[in-house]
Amino acid sequence: MPAANDKLLGTYLKDRRTKLDPATFGFTLTRRRTPGLRREEVAQRANVSATWYTWLEQGRGGAPSADVLERIARALLLTDVEREHLFLLGLGRPPEVRYQASEGVTPRLQRVLDALEPSPALIKTATWDVVAWNRAATAALIDYGVLAPEQRNVLRLVFCDPRVRAAQFDWESAARFVVGAFRADAARAGATGQVAALVDELCRLSPEFEVMWRDHDVRAHGEGVKHLRHPVAGTIAFEYSAFAVDGRPDLSLVVYNPATPADVERVRSLIESRSATFR
Repeated sequence: MPAANDKLLGTYLKDRRTKLDPATFGFTLTRRRTPGLRREEVAQRANVSATWYTWLEQGRGGAPSADVLERIARALLLTDVEREHLFLLGLGRPPEVRYQASEGVTPRLQRVLDALEPSPALIKTATWDVVAWNRAATAALIDYGVLAPEQRNVLRLVFCDPRVRAAQFDWESAARFVVGAFRADAARAGATGQVAALVDELCRLSPEFEVMWRDHDVRAHGEGVKHLRHPVAGTIAFEYSAFAVDGRPDLSLVVYNPATPADVERVRSLIESRSATFR
C-alpha cells in the first residue's frame, strides 16, 4: 500500500476514534487528555495488538488484512459507507458485500417513482422482489398491487404467470436474460444463500427454469430495448435502464421509457383509462 494511503488510513482511524464516547463502551472517563477512545481501547475491542494498531494510525503498520479491517470497523462502530471508505483506504477496494434484506422504500423514493410517469418504473431487491412501483408500471406492465408480496418476484412472474409469458415477443430469450441477470445480481449482493430456496422452488415448478439455471449464464442488467404485447394497447416498445439506489445496495431502480411518441401516448392512455375506473 502506498505511503500516501498509509497516512490517509491512519488519519481516518484517528478521526473516527476521537469521535466515540468512552462511556458508551464502559471505559472510564478519568485521566483523559484527548476526546474519544484511546488507541489501546480500540485495539482491545478489535482484538489486535495495541502496538500494531498504534503503528497503523502512524502510517507504519503495513497493509492490514480484510479480517482486521472488519474487526476495526466493528470496534469503531462504522456505518456501511464508513466501512467501505476504510477498506478503500486500507486495501484499495471495497469490502465484500454483506447482504441485508430490504425493508421497503422511503416515501421520498416512492415520490421519485411517481415523478417518472409516463415511464413505468419499479424498485426491486437483489433477489428480484418488486417492492415499489408507479401507476405507469401498474397500467403497462402488471398490477403488482393485487399480488401477494411473495408473488411479486420477477422470476416467479416470468416462469409461472401465463400473462407475463404471453406479453413477451421472445419468451425464451427474455427468460434467459432474466435468469442470467438475476444470478449476477444475487452474487454481487452476497445473497446467493438467500435465493437458494427460491431457486429450488422454481426448479420444481418449471423444468425450463431448471435447464436455464444449470447453464450458469450471467448477464448485465444495464440497459436495452424491450417489446411487450399489451392486451389493450397492443405492442409497446420500451428502452429500459437499471440504476443503483445510493445508500441502498439491496435495491435497484428499473425505468422503462416508452421508445417513441406513439408508445408514450399508448402508456398515457392506459394510465388515464385505469384512473377513470376508480373515479
